[in-house]
Amino acid sequence: MTATAERPVAPARPPGRKRGESRLLNAAAGLVLLGAAIGVQSLDMNHNEYRAPLTYVGGRGQDVDATRFTVRLNSVTAAKSIQHGAQTHLTDDVFLVLSMSAKSKLQPYKLGPAVLLTADGRKFAATDRIDRTATMAQKWVQPDIWASGPYFFEVPASVLAGARVVVGLPPTALVEPYQPEAEIDLGLDEAGARDLVRSAEAVYSTAEK
Repeated sequence: MTATAERPVAPARPPGRKRGESRLLNAAAGLVLLGAAIGVQSLDMNHNEYRAPLTYVGGRGQDVDATRFTVRLNSVTAAKSIQHGAQTHLTDDVFLVLSMSAKSKLQPYKLGPAVLLTADGRKFAATDRIDRTATMAQKWVQPDIWASGPYFFEVPASVLAGARVVVGLPPTALVEPYQPEAEIDLGLDEAGARDLVRSAEAVYSTAEK
């Protein structure tokens, strides 16, 4: 005698949507949630990108074209003190003097404050001990006419190897997207940095430059 099992009876489907309609609605809801998540991520990414500069890189002696202006690092000098006017400024670290030239493309500019970017990612602002009138930041950069001037930094000698200088446009009240900036390698390895510090000028006079 062969035993047979009864086929289980499927529970009654509640009245309402058909199976195909439910799947479509679930898929649509999933797409909406996925789109919302991507939208939020895109908004966040765009916000960060909106404030990020466009960086153009180069090395010492090269003309770095940053679209609105072109800038060149002419020379790198170290000094133990800087004489400006009647004052002589001393330091326990080292004064780094970056001689730069720049020209604009379409209209006159004044370049913004320079920043020294170290190999390990630290940033040093140009020293405020030297009056701005003696620096490149005070120069008007004209279309196709080179203007020259120095930036002064007061930094530990240990940060010089692998350092770069970053120059852009002055900050404004309105945040402009993708402002250009130039990042220029000083061309100093460990040996070059030691030689630079060893040959530092006793007194660097801004009046002679």
